[in-house]
Amino acid sequence: MKSYLAAAIQMMSQSDLDKNLVEAEELIELAVRRGAELIGLPENFAFMGTEQEKIALADSIALKADKFLRTMARRFQVTLLGGGFPVPESNNPDKAFNTALLIDPNGLELARYQKIHLFDVNVPDGNTYRESSTVVAGKVLPPLYTSDSLGKIGLSICYDVRFPELYRHLSRQGADILFIPAAFTAFTGKDHWKVLLQARAIENTCYVIAPAQTGNNYERRYTHGHAMIIDPWGAILADAGETPGVAIAEINPNRIEQVRRQMPSLQHRVFG
Repeated sequence: MKSYLAAAIQMMSQSDLDKNLVEAEELIELAVRRGAELIGLPENFAFMGTEQEKIALADSIALKADKFLRTMARRFQVTLLGGGFPVPESNNPDKAFNTALLIDPNGLELARYQKIHLFDVNVPDGNTYRESSTVVAGKVLPPLYTSDSLGKIGLSICYDVRFPELYRHLSRQGADILFIPAAFTAFTGKDHWKVLLQARAIENTCYVIAPAQTGNNYERRYTHGHAMIIDPWGAILADAGETPGVAIAEINPNRIEQVRRQMPSLQHRVFG
């Protein structure tokens, strides 16, 4: 593993698929110009509308998002994460998997993860979310992709961040980097986003790359923003704030080794 720059992209995706992909391309190009070799797009990067709109367009979203990721990775010669988009469930036309896809610079799929934890929550701001109304929960723990140059990369999506056992599963396999792409609600994000990301980084002594949605995506749906990259000590290296943009920081293997020497908590696990 070498030192390199990674980017967490922040978007304000809405219900216009083609427009979202144009904006995603612009932000990927910006990250590449700044030297990023590993780039993450947020959850719902290709489409963010109502659950009913999403499932009605799921076939088109899945096809265009998949092609887009492969094309961008090849064009810019980067490793690219699509942080979550609907892929129809073959046995149920009314539901899809919320799928994250990691693509290499040749446009080939490296890893695929179907979101396990679905966001079915009555938020205190009056909004109710029922992701399970249109999404099928994944049944397989997230994969760890090992790259000689980029390190060992674990995948997750948004609400997963509240379930530390998922990240412990990845750290037990030797993860160096945890991707946590999200469309975190504005209400919960102000209190929980940063502290949860820092906790996942600290307890697993890993870098966290957290692409994010921001702003008013549709109707009363507001997302928190603050796409971040956090180091294994929990230090925030980059924060995209509240507007669309890019958070970029160095991923340094020496820093991982240093933190794990100073705080060897992974070696002291008692319960696995």
